Amino acid sequence: MTTVAKAYVATSATELQPGLIERREPGEFEVRISIKFTGVCHSDIHTARGEWAGVNYPIVVGHEIAGIVEAIGPKVSRHVVGDRVGVGCFVDSCRECDNCLAGEEQYCLSGAVSTYNSTGRDGLPTAGGYSTSIVVDENYVLRLPEGISMEAAAPLLCAGITMYSPLRTWGAGPGKRVAVIGFGGLGHMGVKFAAALGADVSVLSQSLKKQEDALRLGARTYFAMSDPDAFDVLRGHFDLIINTVSADLDIDRYLSLLAVDGALIMVGLPSEPLTLRVWSLAGSRRTLAGSKLGGIAQTQEMLEFCAARGLSAEVEVIPADKINDAFDRVIASDVRYRFVIDASTF
Repeated sequence: MTTVAKAYVATSATELQPGLIERREPGEFEVRISIKFTGVCHSDIHTARGEWAGVNYPIVVGHEIAGIVEAIGPKVSRHVVGDRVGVGCFVDSCRECDNCLAGEEQYCLSGAVSTYNSTGRDGLPTAGGYSTSIVVDENYVLRLPEGISMEAAAPLLCAGITMYSPLRTWGAGPGKRVAVIGFGGLGHMGVKFAAALGADVSVLSQSLKKQEDALRLGARTYFAMSDPDAFDVLRGHFDLIINTVSADLDIDRYLSLLAVDGALIMVGLPSEPLTLRVWSLAGSRRTLAGSKLGGIAQTQEMLEFCAARGLSAEVEVIPADKINDAFDRVIASDVRYRFVIDASTF
């Protein structure tokens, strides 16, 4: 048995169009979610527009999903009909490897099953949140705490956890000087989280045009790195830098901003290979690392952290027929700071 859901579908790299997709009935341990809001992530754009390898059209993107449980399988124990829930970037994993058993399902050694452009256990392509419903195993569904609106919670399932995970892993907190490179959908959440964790937070951007917003959301200082003196002024200053941008950076220059034992964490994904001088690391025992998402347990922790401190994403809610326009505006950095689709408009 299947049900039909409305969706916006990419049949090629040109644009998304309204259409219909089939959703399976919930299995024994699955829930069907009536989607209320879905965030627009830059990864959605890369995938829908065929900018990354391995895109299988037609495709429904979207992995920042907030909704209500509307049906459950007979053996579901974690959720009931009516629950406020969310789904992030993956909907399954092998559940057996060391990483899965450690609660790091995002690093599943067999490869986590992505919310879209992947293959589920049923052998069918996964389809994401630019739709009116989705069916997911209960173990990969998050509880949305009361106190966070659904539209503001949706981006937490990707943008939020992408920033929260490295900040927690590398110990952002009181006494730590943290910098966030870029102040967009990811960066604004990084500033909020780092400030809430008690760190001294700075933003490193190309210009000062978002300085007022950054200071309002928790940054203590804001630097325009287009200023030729900025790198000299900040040399050896930070304990932790999170890079959110996908542009090709001069990694050596940014590593020079780290103190001894400092770490530069890449969550933005540049299209070209990085180059650096090893001395930029060895000279001050610095670390260059990458990070993606968090496991289910850490994502739930992040949601509870947000609810307890009144944190959420800064969003602009749009109707479904503005998705293609939103893609163009994201590319032009014309959003403050995350588009969220109202699924009732499909």
